Amino acid sequence: MQQIIYTHTPATEIDALIARLKPNKVFLLTDETTHRLCKPRLDESPVLRQATSIVIGATDEHKTLDSLAHVWKTLGDGGATRHSLLICLGGGMITDLGGFAAATFKRGIAFVNVPTTLLAMVDAAVGGKTGINFNGLKNEIGAFREAEAVVIDTHFLRTLDVQNLRSGYAEMLKHALLSNAAMWSDHLATDLDSPDYDRLQRLVEQSVSVKQSIVAQDPTEKGLRKALNLAHTTAHALESLALLEGRTLLHGYAVAWGIVGELYLSCRQLGFPTERMRQTVQFVHETYGRFHFTCDHYEQLFAFMTHDKKNVDANINFTLLADVGDIRLDQHTTKSALFEMFDFMREGM
Repeated sequence: MQQIIYTHTPATEIDALIARLKPNKVFLLTDETTHRLCKPRLDESPVLRQATSIVIGATDEHKTLDSLAHVWKTLGDGGATRHSLLICLGGGMITDLGGFAAATFKRGIAFVNVPTTLLAMVDAAVGGKTGINFNGLKNEIGAFREAEAVVIDTHFLRTLDVQNLRSGYAEMLKHALLSNAAMWSDHLATDLDSPDYDRLQRLVEQSVSVKQSIVAQDPTEKGLRKALNLAHTTAHALESLALLEGRTLLHGYAVAWGIVGELYLSCRQLGFPTERMRQTVQFVHETYGRFHFTCDHYEQLFAFMTHDKKNVDANINFTLLADVGDIRLDQHTTKSALFEMFDFMREGM
């Protein structure tokens, strides 16, 4: 199982990892924001102060082939070999792109993830999925490759604005829905406007534990790991629409709205308890608002769903729930039911 290190002294832990891995060269990948706000916390490490720095643009719009090529080129120009180490300091865009760069450069070099956003801590940095956006589609190109370790320090979250904190929390809510009613109820009681960082660290550890348990049983998504796709078929379609229209949309907000849509389908097709759906949808609406779209977007959203990587034999593939913790994989539905789901997401509750 992937090594997860919880710490408030990340530089010390990274020094210990470097001493164990013994790379011939160390590279540090950041985006412009994490270079400014988060890198100073690692400057206590003399090794990292000497590392070759690679900086790319911030936000998901830079999760591109051009950014990937820049990382590859800097690794090559810097003399990286198969025995080098890439440290990815940033949010999910950095850990996804950096992990893919490491997985493909010279057929694979070691990398360590140091997630600095809540979303990256509980989702992108853990589990071995890497990739970039391509041809207008989210995470269209990628590979499975686990980091040597993930170093999690919730003090990095103090640099986050409330929108990005909420974004990460949506994945935690998803993990709670996959787990059990007590965890789900606990997550609905969290105040994200005035976060308790000690409580949040406990919830992060729970959330990572849920994901790790699933990934350990199915590392390359042949079966159980599909559970982690809850809300994501809908979320990726919303993200693709936002990209098409030039709208900014944080991944976790798309996941939160995906939860609304796919709990509706779960109620409609599998009898998910209506009251639990109502409570969850109310939390999402109060925390994330709504994604604004009209019936004129339905066909485009449907088309995006038909391109989802999870599909099999032209069927749009969903993970749904019969109840909290009662996971049903490989679920399908009709186009008319999806349009009803879109109606519910726009108008329901």
